[in-house]
Amino acid sequence: MMKWLLRSMTELSSRKWISRITGKLAQSTVSRRFISRFAAAYGIKTEEAEKPLSQYKTLNEFFTRRLKPGLRPIHDGASSLVSPVDALITGAGDINSGTIVNVKGQNYTIDELLNQSPRTANYMNGYYLVLYLSPTDYHRIHTPVRGRVVEREHIPGKVYPVNDFGLRHMRRVLSRNERLITYMKHEAGEAAVVKVGAMNVSSIQYVLPLQEEMLKGDELAYFEFGSTVVLLLEDGSFKPRESGLLGTKVRMGELLGTLHS
Repeated sequence: MMKWLLRSMTELSSRKWISRITGKLAQSTVSRRFISRFAAAYGIKTEEAEKPLSQYKTLNEFFTRRLKPGLRPIHDGASSLVSPVDALITGAGDINSGTIVNVKGQNYTIDELLNQSPRTANYMNGYYLVLYLSPTDYHRIHTPVRGRVVEREHIPGKVYPVNDFGLRHMRRVLSRNERLITYMKHEAGEAAVVKVGAMNVSSIQYVLPLQEEMLKGDELAYFEFGSTVVLLLEDGSFKPRESGLLGTKVRMGELLGTLHS
């Protein structure tokens, strides 16, 4: 009964208009007074922020902050794949005949995750990583490889939470929520960076101006609240690092594995 009640409450609270109201508040100058409390509540390392707290005009501006230069070194291996975000890896493994198996007890198909894109065929037996960003984390998204952007797609959808409860108890959250997908061609094949919106996320924004040729670690986009990135690697193009991935906390630029053709 309690699980049903929580699921029903989440369904009601996942309406776009609620996220829009939350987003408007976070972008208003009134929200400035909440920045220090927000940082303290979530244990955010404010010393890593690019600017002092007093220089952020809104909560949203602080939330989408850049970091001081050099705090996230990018693994420089020629064939390395790096984490695009600071996150907890909540799913990782082989894609089996187009299916991502057991992400918090649920299966997803690549076809639904990529909105029936023709590019689905590239990932039917590839590798996937699910990276969850909590409110504590740095929320800018960087390129995991050096390569060329070959396609961008925006998929409208819901704004369900993508935390542990949302992934376990809401039906197929990753493929029902709003998504912004960047496809990148690299030396070993193709990668899809799937940015998944979440409850209270007013939007997912690309960093402007848009670039086609990108270096590993370049800024790609940012979330305006906590969310998730699903990283897909083309069939036969990726070998995960030996130290393991699932359940680990990673930083942007950290080695996830190696690419090979």
